[in-house]
Amino acid sequence: MCGICGIAATGAVDAGALRAMSAALAHRGPDAHGEAALGPVALDARRLAIIDLEHGDQPIATEDGAVTVVQNGEIYNHAALRRVLEARGHRFRTRCDTEVIGHLYEQDGLAAFEQLRGMFAIALWDARARRLVLARDRFGIKPLFHARLRDGGLAFASELSALALAPGFPRELDPVALEAYLAFNSIPAPMTAYAAARKLPAGHWLTWDAEDGRVEIARWCRPRPVSMVRSEPGDVLAAELRARLRDSVRAHLVADVPVGVLLSGGIDSSALTALAAQESGQPVQTFSIGFRERSFDELERARLVARSYGTDHHELVVGPDAAELLPVIAAACDEPLGDSSALPTYLVSRLAAGHVKVVLSGEGGDELFGGYETYAAGLLAARFGRAARALSPVVERLPSGNGRVPLDYKLKRFTRAAHLPPLEAHQGFKEIFGAEQRRALLGAAGGDPLAAHRARWAETEGAAPLARLQDLDLGIYLVDDLLLKTDRMSMAHSLEARVPFLDAHVAELALALRTRDKVRGLAKKRLLRRAVAPLLPRQVVHGRKRGFSIPAAAWLRGPLLPFAREVLSPARLRAQSVLDATAAGQVLERHAAGREDMSRQLWGLMALSLWLDGRRG
Repeated sequence: MCGICGIAATGAVDAGALRAMSAALAHRGPDAHGEAALGPVALDARRLAIIDLEHGDQPIATEDGAVTVVQNGEIYNHAALRRVLEARGHRFRTRCDTEVIGHLYEQDGLAAFEQLRGMFAIALWDARARRLVLARDRFGIKPLFHARLRDGGLAFASELSALALAPGFPRELDPVALEAYLAFNSIPAPMTAYAAARKLPAGHWLTWDAEDGRVEIARWCRPRPVSMVRSEPGDVLAAELRARLRDSVRAHLVADVPVGVLLSGGIDSSALTALAAQESGQPVQTFSIGFRERSFDELERARLVARSYGTDHHELVVGPDAAELLPVIAAACDEPLGDSSALPTYLVSRLAAGHVKVVLSGEGGDELFGGYETYAAGLLAARFGRAARALSPVVERLPSGNGRVPLDYKLKRFTRAAHLPPLEAHQGFKEIFGAEQRRALLGAAGGDPLAAHRARWAETEGAAPLARLQDLDLGIYLVDDLLLKTDRMSMAHSLEARVPFLDAHVAELALALRTRDKVRGLAKKRLLRRAVAPLLPRQVVHGRKRGFSIPAAAWLRGPLLPFAREVLSPARLRAQSVLDATAAGQVLERHAAGREDMSRQLWGLMALSLWLDGRRG
């Protein structure tokens, strides 16, 4: 695991700028630092040593220097690939997975990435072809940003704040991206908050040609729903899924340092804990976060799993005073992110980093196996959409609650959007700010926030409706919200987070499941629950999904309200020149008065304001 950056220039590389970019990534790799000047290209890596601790420093070159590589991530099948390459005459100096990438590229060119099992953001210099190559893993687990330079060159980095230090980087904000942020509380790829910067999308590679500065971007992998669904009996599929998950966990446990598990008490992290405990030769360390508000607390379930497998368990109970960390978290997020679960993720990562260097995390389970209530809502909307719309005036008068996801919030979202076409309804269930609110907050509209969703939706025409909705979340929400959050919050503490559900072999089965094996009525994750039932206590297998959320609604009507008023004060917003102070104030007062749960909207506005402050600083 590392932070990587580099500059490709038509003239001399600005060594000072590269050093500044690298320094901004030091938290991602505190164990070692390396750089390589390769003519028109300079590569830099900050290393968090996980495999081959003594010999795996980067950049790493092939024997003759034809290919030089830096990587952020882990390749879980590197040992098997190395054996194949050695049989073909390649010679290795280390046991490091990064060295395998260079030789595999030397052997197979851009087709090499298809053979990698793992999470990665890669940059390599091909001295023979005189081209720089960037690549990102199939699910977008690891981040990679890039920007064209004014001289025709290219800069890249693991984090946006590091990329912004590239020579001559323009810092103008992207209004289209900001409108998308207000719609989703995150910015979908390839956009970033800066007009000059872009994210390399998941499953894509990019090449920069040193001869003419030409840049090409293409997709090398696209996980998608398959047309030939699996129709075996449920017990057969459950056994297969359990075996695939076990194999993935076994692969994700490979490390030369201790590996723990982030245990929320939900079914995904509990299943990972059970499998890790069975595959590990020593007690697994588990880490959990709880809340003083009982409706948000899942510590009892986490303790139940920990006791079942004799883990070395660690806990932390969070109160509203932890919100004083929000400026720190906004900076660590590196780009605007309005997901309030960044707070507990930051705290549980800090807790884990005091004991281990690597943790397993459960991201991807909901998207692959049908864990969100919006999926059940989408299926119900297809049958009852018109009736729901007729009830909307009554539902809108319901009082606002403070619970995890209050019933009034769910009902209002459902009745407002259930009559819409599937894509629009899905977004309506989750939308943060509607079009009118976005215009009030930003002024002139910046564009169509659903453009990326429409394009991806069109790619799955003919698949089952639920599979298409899952595909949207797998390719957009998961990548640009959940994985971003997990990467930044863990790396802020120099902790590597691995996600065994997002393994190609696990996803292959998930993407071939029938709708009824995922969601039926209000029952979700049906096959996954069946698969892990032999491993977990009944309370966990059949417990309600709670999600890794915080008591934001209550906090923002109580102890956190003064902080919200400060962060969204008219003077502060006018100085930032992005959000309309009057419109933001109306959102704040509507929530504070208890008229509607606006906590998601408020958290997003606060996160944006704090990020803008950090950018100016």
